Amino acid sequence: MKTHRPSAAAATLAGALACCAAAPAWAQDAKTLYTRSLAATCAHCHGTDGRAVADGTSMRLAGLPKDHLLTLLSAFRSGQRPATVMHQISRGYTPEQLDEIAGYLAAQR
Repeated sequence: MKTHRPSAAAATLAGALACCAAAPAWAQDAKTLYTRSLAATCAHCHGTDGRAVADGTSMRLAGLPKDHLLTLLSAFRSGQRPATVMHQISRGYTPEQLDEIAGYLAAQR
């Protein structure tokens, strides 16, 4: 009995199509990883994913409204809100990155 084997070209084409179909998922994973890495800077004081410990001195950021977080970050960045280090940290990010961080932390529960 003769078995049918796909040609190398057919196998390559099938592999390429599978990669193209998965590309949006890879792009989403890369964006999620990028955003999470931006927000990781907050972990030292505000806990992993913004979940500060209850008896700590830093406020919990996880689950706060995005607009509120962005207002706070922007106020630190501009110097309108006094801080010990947040004004320096927030100036290290672009407004777009601060928006990403605020969105990420707001989505945490």
